Amino acid sequence: MSERPPDNGDEDGVNATLTAPISADGRAEPGRRYAVPARCGRAVRLDAGQRIKVVNTHGTQVCDTWAFNAAALNEFLSMEHARAWLDRMTPRPGDALVTNRRRPILTFLEDSSPGIHDTFIAACDLYRFRTLGVEGYHDNCADNLRMAMKAVGARVGEVPSPLNLWMNIPIGPDLSIDWLPPASKPGDHVVLRAEMDCYVALSACPQDIVPINGQACSPVDVHFEVS
Repeated sequence: MSERPPDNGDEDGVNATLTAPISADGRAEPGRRYAVPARCGRAVRLDAGQRIKVVNTHGTQVCDTWAFNAAALNEFLSMEHARAWLDRMTPRPGDALVTNRRRPILTFLEDSSPGIHDTFIAACDLYRFRTLGVEGYHDNCADNLRMAMKAVGARVGEVPSPLNLWMNIPIGPDLSIDWLPPASKPGDHVVLRAEMDCYVALSACPQDIVPINGQACSPVDVHFEVS
């Protein structure tokens, strides 16, 4: 019998994400503010009913966001399913965000920003940076997810398309897209409520070539807290 083909769960390189989880099992101290350092990722374990507040501390940073059912990691927040559920490209406060099994996993409760987020663009990965001319390794959101989950003992086998908080990808009349800096301001935040026991993974996107993290193309940290 042939061996099972490899999945997509192994990172292409390593940064501090792998060795600096918020705790061994990903559980957060309620009310404590945690950093997601620039270019790195963090994973947090939430019980159903808990809330996570994600803060765009500097106003210029995109935060790739994922959620996985804690009991079955092959069920996860799915942007293609969420768009069909919402009949809309971007969530608004009060919207349920659903999994690839069409069940709510998070509710989008609050948004103090102008509400510009992205649900279409895949997480940046090593191959994306190679197409942009990078040689050698470059930090990326796909690896940040893989490492953040491994760091709390919850390896995932795939990199779903993320909810790209504050990412500004307008669609033109001719259906072309553009890559613009966030419209958010320092301190803008969103609040998400867990609708099932889950892991939420966050990546302070390392993109420093295309200006999605501000005109300076300089990734910075974001913060979060659980209540």
